[in-house]
Amino acid sequence: MSGKDLSNTSRTNWEALESMDDEGIDYSDIPPLTAEFFENATLRIPAPQAQHLVQLEPDILKWFQAQGGEYRALINSVLRRYIESSGEQSVI
Repeated sequence: MSGKDLSNTSRTNWEALESMDDEGIDYSDIPPLTAEFFENATLRIPAPQAQHLVQLEPDILKWFQAQGGEYRALINSVLRRYIESSGEQSVI
């Protein structure tokens, strides 16, 4: 995107859009999403986000969140202590 692109003023009538209800939106030019679409769909996560993707079981996540503070930092701290206590060479 160039600086020229950023200097253009939008001609969108935002007030009209915000006041529009769902029934007023014309979806006629958008094909319906069929079961076949979802069978062939692929979830793509951008590489920087994928590096940080960890699936936690819901009860574990809730426990960490209930501890207060920044739960992600707490999870990292627990994992770091586990790595350090394992006695193996760190790959970090």
